Amino acid sequence: MGDLEIRPAVTDDVPAIVAMLADDALGAGRESPDDLTPYLEALARIAGDLNQHLVVAVREGRTVGTLQLTVIPGLSRKGSTRSIIEGVRIHADERGSGLGTLLIEWAVDESRRQNCQLVQLTSDATRTDAHRFYERLGFEASHVGFKLQL
Repeated sequence: MGDLEIRPAVTDDVPAIVAMLADDALGAGRESPDDLTPYLEALARIAGDLNQHLVVAVREGRTVGTLQLTVIPGLSRKGSTRSIIEGVRIHADERGSGLGTLLIEWAVDESRRQNCQLVQLTSDATRTDAHRFYERLGFEASHVGFKLQL
């Protein structure tokens, strides 16, 4: 993968992250790259929470991928800690390069380092290519997810 760095996201990464979040039919309808204020506020909240890990993949000074890993201590499963992977995005010209695999492997490795017993993620029901990708990496479609917009 050449000169690739996976590191915590910083303020200067926010425009590139938001652009990747908005770069598909689903994201285009729910993201607002023209107003970064709410994203910058969210980054400050994330950075202040030790259980949140918003990372970027950077190649040659350019942000080309991102994901957020959330670590959740819990009582179920005999007091297990789990992690949730969210907001996985790869820049359009990097898709198919193996970068997504590297980011997910980073998240799984970090989950192990954080003593998690389970890694979970959700993917929009319409993202069939993403589902095949996650299954290829060993994830199982074992649950049905629900959302309530507030």
